[in-house]
Amino acid sequence: MTEIKRPWWKNAVVYQIYPKSFQDSNGDGIGDIRGIISRLDYLEELGIDAVWISPMYCSPQDDNGYDISDYQDIDPMFGSLDDMEELIAKAKEKNIRIIMDLVLNHTSDEHRWFLEAKKGKDNPYHDYYVWKDGVEGTYPNDMKAAFGGPAWEWVPELNQYYFHQFSVKQPDLNWENPKVRREIYDMILWWMEKGVGGFRLDVIDQIAKEPDNGITNNGPRLHEFLQEMSRETFQKGDLITVGEAWGATPEIAKLYSNPDGTEFSMVFQFEHMVMDQQEGKEKWDLAPLPFVKLKKCLAKWQEELYGRGWNSLFWDNHDLPRIVSRWGDDGKYRKESAKMLALVLHGMQGTPYVYQGEELGMTNVRFPDISSYEDIETLNMYRERLDAGYKEDEIMKSIYAKSRDNARTPMQWSGEKNAGFTTGKPWIRVNPNYTDINAESEKKDPDSVYHFYRKLIRMRKEYPVFVDGKFELLLPEDEQVFAYLRTDSDTQMLVCANFTGEPAECQISGEWKEAQILLHNYADDVPECGESLQLKPYEAFILLKQ
Repeated sequence: MTEIKRPWWKNAVVYQIYPKSFQDSNGDGIGDIRGIISRLDYLEELGIDAVWISPMYCSPQDDNGYDISDYQDIDPMFGSLDDMEELIAKAKEKNIRIIMDLVLNHTSDEHRWFLEAKKGKDNPYHDYYVWKDGVEGTYPNDMKAAFGGPAWEWVPELNQYYFHQFSVKQPDLNWENPKVRREIYDMILWWMEKGVGGFRLDVIDQIAKEPDNGITNNGPRLHEFLQEMSRETFQKGDLITVGEAWGATPEIAKLYSNPDGTEFSMVFQFEHMVMDQQEGKEKWDLAPLPFVKLKKCLAKWQEELYGRGWNSLFWDNHDLPRIVSRWGDDGKYRKESAKMLALVLHGMQGTPYVYQGEELGMTNVRFPDISSYEDIETLNMYRERLDAGYKEDEIMKSIYAKSRDNARTPMQWSGEKNAGFTTGKPWIRVNPNYTDINAESEKKDPDSVYHFYRKLIRMRKEYPVFVDGKFELLLPEDEQVFAYLRTDSDTQMLVCANFTGEPAECQISGEWKEAQILLHNYADDVPECGESLQLKPYEAFILLKQ
């Protein structure tokens, strides 16, 4: 087998933790750092290499920690800086690196920089943010914030508006100011000295915004800023860095993830994750998944980044609904469809990300009414659409499908009270199906979703074709089957999956008849390889030829 020297993160599998919902150690109903430490054995057994943790910095929690008031301290709700240093050290003992979540587009309005900025136009921190002179009630332009309402907020003592792309409590930083950039770089270096293994950069494609010109993402100076940041920080360590870029195209992604290391290790792009919404509308405007289009989209990213960039592979994260409920079947075929989705994703080139509970096949939740929801985006949409005349049942249908709270219900550890997440009252309600879907029962079941993920993660390290193989989409127009080849100098791998709840036929070449069945998501029998394969609902497998 040809030995190839590659960056460690190309072989890695990353696990994402939403700390508020992962494990509570002190009974206050909120997950914390000591809770994460207590579950390091679980993460080690799963086989992952790094853990990306959503923000735990000091924050008023207007947007669940993505509104940071101090980049260099831990919010008391999660613990202390000492706890964080202990987590980094104990994870390192298990060969697990900790990836911090960096929010560099904006701060909280309670950050000391912004408190100073509001004191006067001549304050040295005033230009750390984006301001416009104006008249109250007459906005500088008609730009809207992602969480609803205008993107400008009036500050009467200054007779100015400040710009915010998200919540009104998240003023945008002014990256045009070199002092802002220097402060950020020094902060990143401070965390690197503490031993963190990398950074995930939130909405990083928005930092070079030009509000005067209506530009939010992919501004003219974006890559200049990113390359400067990389030179000043990331390139001084052996890190994994991933930029979240909702507006990325393959061409832009090649800049973000250039193999020369001038920007990031890889990119989070979302083209495949916005396909089940009505074109030109919001994520809440639901539409059936255009399966053929999805396959071609994924294939495009595989082919165009091959040898020229690096992708992140994901279905789930803290902002997205549970994939088994979204594109699988969270009822009759929950296990089979959760495994199928995992197999299709991990078989592609890129670094796979497993979001907490995804490895258990955790599902979306249907709370009885809006009072049980916590997410600011969900609550704002609910109010806006009620005011606009939408029917409540129509709004709730969108929430059940797409609310970020679907991913934020507590991790389901056991069938005990509150799913073993807390001894207190959880900050958000637990999904009632925790008695059936939980880590304790899945670890005992060799046919569980959990053990399937363990096999997939292990295979990535055993077979270089997962990392290095060239991608070729097969049966591009088939409306049920997702099939593709991965090929390197030693190995050919065939991935074949039925994406539907109906039987399907997969036409494959007879040369695969004697191939090794590497992985299969049905426990009871093995597919027979002939000129075609009869696939059961959500059936999927990997064949290997060496």
